[in-house]
Amino acid sequence: MANEPTSANTNGAVGGEYLTFTLGKEEYGMEILKVQEIRGYDAVTAIANTPQFIKGVVNLRGIIVPIIDLRIKFNLGNVDYNDTTVVIILNLSNRVVGVVVDSVSDVLTLTPDQIKVAPSLSTSLDTKYITGLGTIDQRMLILVDIEKLMSSRDMELVDEAVS
Repeated sequence: MANEPTSANTNGAVGGEYLTFTLGKEEYGMEILKVQEIRGYDAVTAIANTPQFIKGVVNLRGIIVPIIDLRIKFNLGNVDYNDTTVVIILNLSNRVVGVVVDSVSDVLTLTPDQIKVAPSLSTSLDTKYITGLGTIDQRMLILVDIEKLMSSRDMELVDEAVS
């Protein structure tokens, strides 16, 4: 199947193509197959009584798309919207959602050997959506399972807000 990851190493890390993006000083990667499009950040329609990381919604060719700011979700301090701020529109199962990131870098192909298991961190930090650490040359990417992140408890609030 075309949507299947290429291969996995003994740690379960999956090789394949990843869209890389930045949040603060860190570089992240997500499976390119989840990405529908990349857009510049535009104003959104705010929704009352939603968590701060839910910026609001946009109308994307007739589809109401919730916009999540990952910088706020990950508690990365001051959020500054500028010319490099983008929204990555994701197609996840039966929902379309946008995530705001500082910038998009490129698409990288990682082999299973280039992906290491993410270290266990504090139990108070929710890291179940981090699938591993990708290394290529001198770069280290935090690989995110965007599907797991978007189906977390917090994301149920998105569904409630836009329904």
